[in-house]
Amino acid sequence: MNRQTKSEPFQESLSEADVEAFLRATPDFFERHLSLLEVLRLPHPTHGAVSLVERQMGVLRERNRHLERKLGDLIQLARENEQLSANLHHLGLGLLRADSLDSVLATAREQLRDEFKADEVVVRLIGQSGEGAPYSRPADDPGLTHFTGFFERRRPVCGRVDRGQLDWLFGSETAEQLGSAVMIPFYDAEPLGVLALGSRDAARFQPGMGTLFLGHLGELVGTAVSSRLGRI
Repeated sequence: MNRQTKSEPFQESLSEADVEAFLRATPDFFERHLSLLEVLRLPHPTHGAVSLVERQMGVLRERNRHLERKLGDLIQLARENEQLSANLHHLGLGLLRADSLDSVLATAREQLRDEFKADEVVVRLIGQSGEGAPYSRPADDPGLTHFTGFFERRRPVCGRVDRGQLDWLFGSETAEQLGSAVMIPFYDAEPLGVLALGSRDAARFQPGMGTLFLGHLGELVGTAVSSRLGRI
């Protein structure tokens, strides 16, 4: 008589990926097995082994701190944008009151220096209008070769600017003292000129700065200049 042996139950091993997939698919698993939370221990870089609950609480606290910092950054950015909007509004009013081209340029220089924290502000017009004035440059000025790509891109540039461009805009003596700058093109049908802000602080104007407000600034000054030149 043959003895029938009882077969052992089949044990299928689970991989770590299987366990992870299971826990992701059943996020309420530990709610039904609360006692496991007291048994499971996780390594902690500074406190040795801690329970899963303690580790979760630590992760959540760190996440909250990160969100608080991010919220603080967003609030600060909103305040800065609000101030920029107010500065642009103030500048626009000043340009509307200006009754001549010289007055437009003087208003732009004064307000941009005071309200946009620039050490140097210049406007360079291209063409024959205002010929002989310190702000005017002829259309065939050799220095304009430094700006070919700049006018083709039609957008502001922030940060460290090419030295040839700085020399043409500010003069070599002043350019040597500047750590960072902003160049803003403005147009009529053709390039009309350049508005430039310079700072001795290398960190004042950074390449990563948003250019939306700078574009608006160029449009304001460009429109005011064009109107005083009788072009619009």
